[in-house]
Amino acid sequence: MAIIAATGAATSQPRLSAEKSKFTPRMGDSIWEDKEVRFDVPLGQMKLRAGEKLIDRLDAIEDTKGNDGDRGRLIVTNLRVMWHSLTSPRINLSIGLNCVMNVTTRTVNSKQRGMTEAMYILTKWNSSRFEFIFTNLIPGNRRHTTTVTGVHKAYASSRMYRELKLRGALIQNKQLRILPLEQVYKTVHGVWNLSSEQGNLGTFVITNVRLVWFAEMNESFNISLPYLQMGSIRIRESKFGRALVVESGERSGGYVLGFRIDPVEQLQAVHKELVSLHQVYSNSPIFGVEYSWGDNAPGNVEPVPVNEDVEEIGELNNDMSNAFVAYFADGRAGSDREPVYSNELGLAVEKLKEGFTLQSLWEVIPS
Repeated sequence: MAIIAATGAATSQPRLSAEKSKFTPRMGDSIWEDKEVRFDVPLGQMKLRAGEKLIDRLDAIEDTKGNDGDRGRLIVTNLRVMWHSLTSPRINLSIGLNCVMNVTTRTVNSKQRGMTEAMYILTKWNSSRFEFIFTNLIPGNRRHTTTVTGVHKAYASSRMYRELKLRGALIQNKQLRILPLEQVYKTVHGVWNLSSEQGNLGTFVITNVRLVWFAEMNESFNISLPYLQMGSIRIRESKFGRALVVESGERSGGYVLGFRIDPVEQLQAVHKELVSLHQVYSNSPIFGVEYSWGDNAPGNVEPVPVNEDVEEIGELNNDMSNAFVAYFADGRAGSDREPVYSNELGLAVEKLKEGFTLQSLWEVIPS
C-alpha cells in the first residue's frame, strides 16, 4: 500500500510493512443519520446516536406531502429532521441534514388547516430528489420552519468538524484557525509529510476534534483530518524509517497519509495520544452543529431523549416500504406512466422517468 500525498496523489514509494498497528472503527462510514433519507424506519433507527443532540420537538406537525391529515411529531437534531405519526409511529421519516438542498415556505392545502403556509424541504439522496412538506397545526406558529432553517445553516457552516479538508484556509501566521468547540492539545514541530520523494517538513496540531498538518514553507499545503473520518492509526516501516500512518474512511476518499517524526520516542508518544483521543471522540463525537435560540428560546422543549419517548410504542417492523414514492420531487407521484416492456425483468413495467434506472430505484428502498 503506497502512502498517499496530502493532495490525494499516489506516490511511487514501496509498500510499508506493518510493525505496530492500532485499528479503530471508521465512524464516518458508519454514521448514516445526516447522510441519508430513510422512510418508515424501525425503532432502533429513531434513537439518538452518540453525539446526536435533540434541538427541538413539536407535537402538532402534519406531513402534508405523504400523510395529509395525520397529526405527528417533528424532531430536529444536530444531524437530521425526523417525523413520525402520533397514531401509528411506524409511519416515520428520517431526513439527513447533508441531504437537504433547500428549506423554504409554500402555501399548501392541508386537510386539517385548509389553505395555509407550510415548510417545504427539498432533498437529494442516491441520485433521487425528494420533497417534504410539513404544516404546523397551531395557527400562526412558524417555529418548525425557523428551527429547521437555522439548524441546517449551522450544519452547513460546520463541515470542518466532520469532513477531511485538503489545502484549506486552516492556518494564519503559523497558527491554526480554531473552531468554536475546538481545543488544541499539542503542537509537534519537525513532522515530515512523506508525500514526495524528499518529504515536506511541517507541523502537527492535535486537537480534540481533528489532526492538522501544514508545511513550514507553504501554509496552504495542509490537511485537516477529523477523528470522525479516521480509519486506522499505525506505526509502520517505510524507506524513510518508522512512519506514522493514518488512514481515512471510504467516504472521505480512503487516503493513506504517512508522516515521519523524530526521535522514535516522540513518534510513539504522538501515536499513543492520537489513538487515545480518537477513542475518546468515538465515545462522544463532536459534530460541531450549534444552534442558538437567542431571545426566542421556547420554554416547553423537554430535554428528554427521543429514544425514551418512542420506545414506549414498541418495536417497529423493518419491512420493506414503498413510502418514498409519495415524496418524489417530480410532481407526478399520483399519476401513472405508460407501460413498457423491460428486458431486464422480462415483463411490462411503468415507464421509468428520465435519468432513472431499475437499479437506482432498488437503491432507495430501505433494506
